Amino acid sequence: MSTTPHPAATRPLRKGRTRVGDADDMAVASFIMGLVGLLVFNIFLGPCALVLGGLALTKGTTRRGRALLGTALGAADLVVLAALMTASGTVSWSLSG
Repeated sequence: MSTTPHPAATRPLRKGRTRVGDADDMAVASFIMGLVGLLVFNIFLGPCALVLGGLALTKGTTRRGRALLGTALGAADLVVLAALMTASGTVSWSLSG
């Protein structure tokens, strides 16, 4: 039996650094959440899109456009929510008027 450790076990872990792939995933998730949030769950998906888009930009994503779009769509989600709340006087909304 060999007593040498596995090569992956001997590599030091880098703390506080995010892989670029993780930042790219956050940018895409922000975009998707912002887009879906325009239709449903905008009270939840809007802030999530804002946070993920901001984090992706801070971490240096290569998909900067998607992160910016996700942030903008997250803000639009909250504007749509505010407009619907003002019109109906409630957090829930429906298309039946």
